[in-house]
Amino acid sequence: SLLREMPGAGLTPNEVSYNAAISACEKAGQWEKALSLLREMPGAGLTPNEVSYNAAISACEKAGRWEKAVSLLREMPDAGLSPDVISYSAAISACEKAGRWEEALSL
Repeated sequence: SLLREMPGAGLTPNEVSYNAAISACEKAGQWEKALSLLREMPGAGLTPNEVSYNAAISACEKAGRWEKAVSLLREMPDAGLSPDVISYSAAISACEKAGRWEEALSL
């Protein structure tokens, strides 16, 4: 991936490049890769931010992985982040698509 090629070009991946990669995975339907990149960030010395989580939640939502989307939303405060309207919208949409209206209402 492009992230892996950056160091060879003398570039260091940062939060913006990781967020772009997570978002690209979301658009390509690669939810597992999006989560992998999110989890990889701390090991690269980077702290995931709201944009990182929102892109990962959206990736799960698009893939119909409502449980993962809700789990990521609930994980945000533990990471020192406040879910925003994008976070909630994606998680609620994931629940809606799966017919899990009770979970959507609990958010």
